[in-house]
Amino acid sequence: MNRENNKLLFALIRSAIRGNELEESEKALISDDALRKIFAVAKHHDIAHLVALALKKNGMAGEFAGKAENSILKAAYRHRQLSHEYTLLCDVLEDAKIPFIPLKGSVIREHYPEPWMRTSCDIDILVHEEDTEKVKDILISEYEYTYETKNSHDLSLFSPNNIHVELHYNLVEDGRANDSATVLSRVWDTSRLRNGYAYCYDMTDEMFYFYHIAHMAKHFENGGCGIRPFIDLWILDRLENPNVELRDKLLAQGKLLKFAVAARNLSKVWFDGIEHDDISLQMESYIIRGGIYGNNENRITVQQQKKGGKLNYALSRIFIPYSELKFHYPILQKHKWLMPFMQVRRWFKLLFFGGVKRSVNELKYNNSISSEQASESKRFLADIGL
Repeated sequence: MNRENNKLLFALIRSAIRGNELEESEKALISDDALRKIFAVAKHHDIAHLVALALKKNGMAGEFAGKAENSILKAAYRHRQLSHEYTLLCDVLEDAKIPFIPLKGSVIREHYPEPWMRTSCDIDILVHEEDTEKVKDILISEYEYTYETKNSHDLSLFSPNNIHVELHYNLVEDGRANDSATVLSRVWDTSRLRNGYAYCYDMTDEMFYFYHIAHMAKHFENGGCGIRPFIDLWILDRLENPNVELRDKLLAQGKLLKFAVAARNLSKVWFDGIEHDDISLQMESYIIRGGIYGNNENRITVQQQKKGGKLNYALSRIFIPYSELKFHYPILQKHKWLMPFMQVRRWFKLLFFGGVKRSVNELKYNNSISSEQASESKRFLADIGL
């Protein structure tokens, strides 16, 4: 989108979350063509319902009235489904006497003007690693969940009504988002029992804030984190009497303070209307281009610099490190000596079961990045502390 459409997009989101009326200069930017482009981007970032809400509040929906109403109803229905499943999960874990910590949207949506305004695609809950199999077995045998896969930090399951549940046992893996894993390893030691529960814990404000920034940084390194986490951040920064000093102390310990400052600044540009600087403009372009989960072009450009150049990046994709490969082949967690054989097995899987075209395209794009692009990406990462 062009700069005018970007300006209108964030004016609409700002109107939705702050409840203010659009300014006349912002209303003047509205046209059918602009709204088509804005809805496409908003849908890509899972915030179409916020654009729809703002248009409805300002009486500006026009021919998009039906689409706007549909977006709002879908978001409200999804919230109801997630809320029901989340309550069930909390009850299951309480009854099983398994300690747990709710994460992400399940916590932060309560701070939105209306909880349904904060959509999400899944429910995230932290448990101790030794409890993951027990929880998985209970959900499958007693509640008809289906098990999808185990990743480097969570188990992925689906409820009977297709709600995605991520059962985390690790918040951020070592080597991701600077030194965040060091700080987040203390999450159980610092969390507090929630009122009315025997096994549900809440993070302290500063730990929840740190985790939010670390999660943004992790996805930022992997191609983009979407617009929604910046709305979350803007809301977290405006909670009543936050201890900014404690928040920043943790961020400094995890070497994420510089990234947090850049992210805060962009959230103020978008939702407080302050002027852009060079870093926020570059950050905005990267975020909008990447969509809610990031894209390969962003990811490869960033990871090439973090790996130390084209050759090192290519080698890292051919020879997957043990820290990642062990989750593709769990046998490595007990028998690390099998790693060379599992590397070869992975190559055969790529060759004969799909994935070659994707890998070749990835390596081609890696090779096509110009020295100017590489230098710009390197400066950008330094500017935002990643």
